[in-house]
Amino acid sequence: MKQLVTLCSVLLCFSACNSDSAFVSGGELSEDVSAAANTITEADYLEKISKIAHDSMGGRNTPSAGLNKTANWIAEEFARFGLTPGGDDGSFLQYYTIETLRPNPGMSSAQIGGKSLEFGSDIVVANGVGQGDIQGEVVVLAGLEDLSEGVASSIDGKIVLAVSMPEGYRTHRRAISDLRRAGALAVLVATEKNDQEWTATSDAMTARNTLRIGSGSSSNNIAFEIRDEAIADVLVENGIDLNALRNTRNLEVMEANGMQATLSPRSQMVTQDSAPNVVGILEGSDPDLREEYIAYSAHMDHVGIGNPDSEGDSIYNGADDDASGTIGIVEIAQAFSGMKVKPKRSSIFLLVSGEEKDLWGSAFFADNPPVPVDQIVANINADMIGRNWSDTVVVIGKEHSDLGATLNQVSNVHPELGLATIDDIWPEERFYFRSDHYNFAQKGIPILFFFSGVHEDYHQPSDEVDLIDTEKAARISKMIFYLGNEVANNPNRPEWNPDSYQEIVVEGGGR
Repeated sequence: MKQLVTLCSVLLCFSACNSDSAFVSGGELSEDVSAAANTITEADYLEKISKIAHDSMGGRNTPSAGLNKTANWIAEEFARFGLTPGGDDGSFLQYYTIETLRPNPGMSSAQIGGKSLEFGSDIVVANGVGQGDIQGEVVVLAGLEDLSEGVASSIDGKIVLAVSMPEGYRTHRRAISDLRRAGALAVLVATEKNDQEWTATSDAMTARNTLRIGSGSSSNNIAFEIRDEAIADVLVENGIDLNALRNTRNLEVMEANGMQATLSPRSQMVTQDSAPNVVGILEGSDPDLREEYIAYSAHMDHVGIGNPDSEGDSIYNGADDDASGTIGIVEIAQAFSGMKVKPKRSSIFLLVSGEEKDLWGSAFFADNPPVPVDQIVANINADMIGRNWSDTVVVIGKEHSDLGATLNQVSNVHPELGLATIDDIWPEERFYFRSDHYNFAQKGIPILFFFSGVHEDYHQPSDEVDLIDTEKAARISKMIFYLGNEVANNPNRPEWNPDSYQEIVVEGGGR
């Protein structure tokens, strides 16, 4: 996406401060804070980004030797700063497994209403990772309307047999996700496909490989496709006429005399690998608030080696995406760790991998943090902060919590940074849902996402260090440092906008 040459001339005015939000520093900074901020320099930033966006890192694909090399370098930096390891076995590295699985029909079994079904001929895993044992009462769901509160409460803790699912793979997945969020143990999609159609479906599903991130986990959206003829007789015995429900439009949940089902899908391993996150922790100075944490994050991975450009360069170094944010977080970690008096709250400095795949590393961290997840009070994420306008950075998520008002106040008292921190100007691109902060938001953690937009070198071999505005990136890093210091010393936790909390956290809207 091509960006405007400058925005500051149009958007110099910051959003008004929220008078209800406590502002701790009030613009008065101690010598300790100022000295720490001044350790974030353009020269230091350039030296560090030149290391991880170098050809020797091989584009930092997930997984790869270059990614591991990058993670080890960051871990060495964290150790040098004196941070506490937050990874596995007293190290700075948190590994997650990357497994490729394929259905194993011969080892799978299913029973519904006392009738045994055969995987492949009667039932198949249609979505998610089939590995586990699911047992519960079956309810039948007919109709195509959106879930109501009453319907949702009727399927909580039940195995749902859906008769009238929407057509199409993507709408199928969304409907299944809605049912799972409403508490369904599993979803069975009944189909009236003929023998030829069913055989094609079964063969395709059985041959399909599925990724599983984090060994032993299973998909949150596991679903099965099941033939009408395999279960019609069992349903009739329990007072349900499957054929009569096919044209139902109004959403309706029907109980089937307490009919039980046991679903035991099994998978076989095709490949197994792993990838690292890097986690460093700085303990806060307040005896009470040190039990709460601010997480600073960026993704250290990129897309690896690919098609060469016109000059024969095939290494996608990802200097902006996201070596720029990664080094910003490393610089901020160094600044905080050098303070004589640390901020009151503790800090987590997190560099994740797998963002370019599907936010793998941050999703694993959010599910497996080294501290209680409800004690992480904020996430500040940096992705692609080294290009485009020299005087402006877009901060996505300001409207969703009072972190936005805090940032506005911090921006106002630091005019020396020459940086406008503006609201999201690309809402149609839905960037809020496309970087690592989103996995924190879904856990109920308020976030801000610092982002300078994409450009013609996005995901190209030409995304090189010599195009990075290191002076601007250092100023953005200072802004995040000042913001984090403010949030860390505020006696109050950041608070969500209630409507945003409902949409993003409760309803899980977005992706």
